[in-house]
Amino acid sequence: MKTSILTGRMQRWMKGSRPPAWLRLCVAAAASLAVALALSACENVATYTQPSLVRVIDASYIAPAINVVVEGDLLASNIGQGTITPYGTLAANVAAPIDITAATGGTTIVTTSGTLLPGHQHSVFLTDNGAAPNGYVVTILEDQQIQAASGHSAFRFLNQAAKTGAVDVYMVPAGTTFANTIPLVTDLAVGGTAGYISFASQTVTMVITPTGLTTPQYAFSPMTLTGGEVRTALLVDSQLTSNPAVEVTVADDAGPTD
Repeated sequence: MKTSILTGRMQRWMKGSRPPAWLRLCVAAAASLAVALALSACENVATYTQPSLVRVIDASYIAPAINVVVEGDLLASNIGQGTITPYGTLAANVAAPIDITAATGGTTIVTTSGTLLPGHQHSVFLTDNGAAPNGYVVTILEDQQIQAASGHSAFRFLNQAAKTGAVDVYMVPAGTTFANTIPLVTDLAVGGTAGYISFASQTVTMVITPTGLTTPQYAFSPMTLTGGEVRTALLVDSQLTSNPAVEVTVADDAGPTD
């Protein structure tokens, strides 16, 4: 009997009769709950912070083999001058603590902090402070994370070749002579950074000369570039040879890898 009465009331409401107050309240409460849940979901998405990708570039001539700890995580272990490590994933932080210690004995080399932006790539760049015999400089570089344009490659150059001095950098295309090649970078001073510089992708040989001179020439192995590559090239003085007097470490920042 109760079922028949309820069914009859539902039929009258469906035919256009105004629903009772209790039903309207139930509908309003359900709608409010749905809105609250949707807003809560939006808030949860909005509070997500992308991590940072971070690596280490060691260009110090005076530092021993080192360990690098960032935000309490061991980012690099037992590395030496001329090393560019792979990227590690760390939480973004406007003042990320950075501790660099000797790999043997744990003596503190330098303690500092730096900004790691969410969704960005960075390099913790260790160099020497020329004004102090045992002084160091730590710089947080922002690395390009988007690959170069189609059919192009982009290179950044870091000159830490103190004895060699300012340099010109050539990318000599296969089948082309050095004499017919113009420098991609000119007068890159010690401590200077050039890039990211884009050029048409092809097989090239990097050649470095003292600024304004065509000799001596320090040529390196050919690189086959197919497009999209983004690279960082670290230039340091060779510690054992005079020819070449410069050593180059090239690391992948973005795009296709070898």
